[in-house]
Amino acid sequence: MAEAATKRRAADNKKAPAKPKWPVLQPKLNLHITRLKDHDLFTVKNFFSPAESKAFIKAAELAGFEHQGSLGPAKGEAYRDNDRISVNDAALADMIWQSGLSKFFSDIKIRGRVAVGLNPNIRFYRYKVGQRFGRHIDESVDLGEGKRTVYTLLIYLSGSPKTKSKIDSSSPKDPALEPLVGGETVFYGSRNSVVAPAEGKALLHIHGDKCMLHEARNVSKGIKYVFRSDVVFA
Repeated sequence: MAEAATKRRAADNKKAPAKPKWPVLQPKLNLHITRLKDHDLFTVKNFFSPAESKAFIKAAELAGFEHQGSLGPAKGEAYRDNDRISVNDAALADMIWQSGLSKFFSDIKIRGRVAVGLNPNIRFYRYKVGQRFGRHIDESVDLGEGKRTVYTLLIYLSGSPKTKSKIDSSSPKDPALEPLVGGETVFYGSRNSVVAPAEGKALLHIHGDKCMLHEARNVSKGIKYVFRSDVVFA
């Protein structure tokens, strides 16, 4: 019993994991939208600066990723193979919303609802070589008090505007230092839309009953890092 009591005291005295130290975002000026499907699917280049993207990657890696898989299509689930972190951080969600994201939703009203901020449930995804997320849709989440998620927000933290298709044998062996190849987000419809990861690029698409079938393609080189949240309407 004494040994058990000692273990309990040691567990009680164990320090809780430190809260990730996120970068402080600068106000986003002169941002431009590229509309792929009107208000349903659009991108914003350089929403995060290169320094901000790298700082988020560093903080996420220090926090520690955990693998996330799925039962697969045979069990009614989309194929999923990636690593993730999930944190509830209302301050981080508000900082990103106020830094410039809110202006893109000032003229969007859906079923009488308007955008009021980001879901404080923040997720970070890491895709290494061979990892992907099969075809799926994103569900809308009821947050209570008349609030519901309506859009998915993805911000790529790695990737180059100019995707490299050839592998340079002289490139570094550390995957984190290699240029990202693959990992595109593909939306399926009458005309498919393919969004290539680029450091700092934001991707927003409507979800719930209007969500387009989409997938994250296989990463063939490098590491893809993604920030994920949702735009909340009320």
